[in-house]
Amino acid sequence: MTGALSHAVDQNRRAEYARAARALLRRPVLRAHGPDAEYVVLVRRHASELRAWFDRNTGWRLVVDSEVARLVKTVADTTDTTHPARDPRSRAPFTRRRYVLLCLALAALDRADAQVTLGRLAEQIVLAAADPDLAATGIAFTLDRREERTDLVSVVRLLLDLGVLARVAGDEEAFVRDDGDALYDVERRVLSSLLATPRGPSTVDATGLDERLAALTAELPPTTDDLRNQQIRRRLTRRLLDEPVLYHSDLDEAELAYLTSQRHAITSRITELTGLVAEVRAEGIAMVDPLDDLTDVRMPESGTDGHATLLLAEYLTARGPLPLDALHAHLRKKGVEHASFWRKNATAGGAEVELAATAIARLEALRLVEQRGDVVHPRPALARYAVGPPTIQEPRS
Repeated sequence: MTGALSHAVDQNRRAEYARAARALLRRPVLRAHGPDAEYVVLVRRHASELRAWFDRNTGWRLVVDSEVARLVKTVADTTDTTHPARDPRSRAPFTRRRYVLLCLALAALDRADAQVTLGRLAEQIVLAAADPDLAATGIAFTLDRREERTDLVSVVRLLLDLGVLARVAGDEEAFVRDDGDALYDVERRVLSSLLATPRGPSTVDATGLDERLAALTAELPPTTDDLRNQQIRRRLTRRLLDEPVLYHSDLDEAELAYLTSQRHAITSRITELTGLVAEVRAEGIAMVDPLDDLTDVRMPESGTDGHATLLLAEYLTARGPLPLDALHAHLRKKGVEHASFWRKNATAGGAEVELAATAIARLEALRLVEQRGDVVHPRPALARYAVGPPTIQEPRS
């Protein structure tokens, strides 16, 4: 009986450990007060083990205190634009201006009082946006147009979702209509935990965007073979945790050699931590999630956009690289066939262009296709969506 009890306790501990790790990977900022509270309790309970695992295998820092649990992640590829920040309500991806407003809002909140109104925050951002250096980049923000107020409200909704702000009173939509305001508490502990770069942006002297990003995320060069292997292991583990598919063709010679020799060890550690299952193919590795809750992009998905994405995936698998015009024509044809199931405006003239753009963006985010110019190229993992001839089973006698 004692052995059975000990086994049950150990199983429960492992389940809690995995739930805590998955919660951090799903939302790297967890607040102790709110919908994430139960996960923060689990993270605190297993903080020592989690901190050691992430440090050894990814180089990510885990910060846990009384108010927040923060996994400070660094991306493996700063050029990847397939997973943008999105408005939590409309799911619209952030534009260049919204990213700028987000940075200006964070800077203003860092100097704000314990509470701030949306109107006051907007005033501070307008002042910051008037900086000549920023204006020279083509970014303008004056609050004279409804579109600008909508952009700011999208930024505020993201800050509410992250827990940087907590609404006290008011409504953001009233601010968009220019007939009301909203009041927020500023959660300083969450705010101070957001910066995830190894060095402060103010210490970077580079001027170009690519150069600044490279300097912000640069790691110290390894001086020994052990440190070099550690750096490679961390890069590979980050990509396996964050990316839907890790293709061998995307790796350099040293990374591919290390992955070939250490593949089982790396994937086993990830499986033990998260429950993700390694699907190994000749072209690469995908860590498949049986619970399907560690991704921000799903395939397949219901609705018109999801169906159109599946149809394009099937078409590309069968035909190979295709120009955008061919994909538009295919969706026009399919729109007529499925008019009774698709939303009404999806079959209007020109709607196929937007449908194709949405589908391609989803397939690119899942590493299933790659668009080069006006041609869309299928990648190896897209083959899972190929449709073969039907198999007819003879009835048993």
